[in-house]
Amino acid sequence: MKQIISLLFVFWTAVSCTQSKKQAGNVPVSVDNIQYSKGYTIERHSDYIVAEIHDPWDMTRILQRYLLVDRNKDIPAGMPKGTVVRTPLRNIVVYNSVHSSIVELLQAADNIVGACESRYMDTPVIRELLDKGVIADLGEATAPNIEKMVDIGAEVILASPFRNAGYGPAEKLGIPILECADYMEATPLGRAEWLRLYGLLLGREELADSIFRATESNYLSLVKLAEGVEHRPTVFSEKRFGSSWHVPGGGSYMAHFFKDAGADYMFADLSGAGSTPLAFETVLDKAIHADIWLIKYNQSADMTYTTLRTEYVPYENFDAFKNKRVYACNTAFVPYYEEFPMRPDYLLKDLVWVFHPELLPDYTPRYYKKLTE
Repeated sequence: MKQIISLLFVFWTAVSCTQSKKQAGNVPVSVDNIQYSKGYTIERHSDYIVAEIHDPWDMTRILQRYLLVDRNKDIPAGMPKGTVVRTPLRNIVVYNSVHSSIVELLQAADNIVGACESRYMDTPVIRELLDKGVIADLGEATAPNIEKMVDIGAEVILASPFRNAGYGPAEKLGIPILECADYMEATPLGRAEWLRLYGLLLGREELADSIFRATESNYLSLVKLAEGVEHRPTVFSEKRFGSSWHVPGGGSYMAHFFKDAGADYMFADLSGAGSTPLAFETVLDKAIHADIWLIKYNQSADMTYTTLRTEYVPYENFDAFKNKRVYACNTAFVPYYEEFPMRPDYLLKDLVWVFHPELLPDYTPRYYKKLTE
């Protein structure tokens, strides 16, 4: 009996030690301080890094866990469950223009081998590589050319996740699909801080941190510049599309921009962080006396008050239209969508100029300009 107890004790001790070693192997050496972003965390272990992406629709859940391992080293034992990603990333497929421009910003465009929705990619370097065929056109993100993706040796896909949506046949390729949920961040600096994660993935940590810190400094300086203004103009944005006007909610990304730039958003009381479709009459009733109207559009010629009125005559009822205080951004000619996600200081400076031109008297706006007759 004593021998049996002794053997059981030895066995229990051995199992406990093994479990302790496994647990110790999963204890991070350090955890990165993510200051603004709510969507991801970084844990650094001795021979791998754990990047966890939170589910933006349920922040109590993990959307994905990625285990980043140096591509020149063996895959370590004892890692937690997750998708192994070899870093720095090579042979990248991008599903949208935003992430192609992020890769280019971090000086890694040569690692992109394929792209979806290529017609929307206007970053000069990416456009040139597409036109030369160096980056393969893989068609639509909803139905990419999987055969071509295999032929070009794709090793990883950068894609934006959507609620209750998968990636179809691409999920069967056996390569990591990195779910880039940066667009779901509620604050400008929160989204911009994802640059640090992309820097880690691309082997450009130092560069990414440098760009983010410069962005943060510029952004906070502009916030400080605008916070002491005596008058805060009222503002509303976008325009009617079809039968609805999609209005950003009071907790939205754009609402944060308006506040930080020293303006009062007319729909600040509209709940939610996304956009809500409203009837034109509802928007008119709420924003008819707003000081400033901001519009984004994509056309071969710049919009004027005449063309805006021709598009929909009731627009002329807004005070901002009558008083000639409509500012517009033609995304056909400026890289608005490619730049501002990681450089929100660029957009904030434009908005401070729009709302308080006296604060930036010598500034030439990057995106927005006043409509002409």
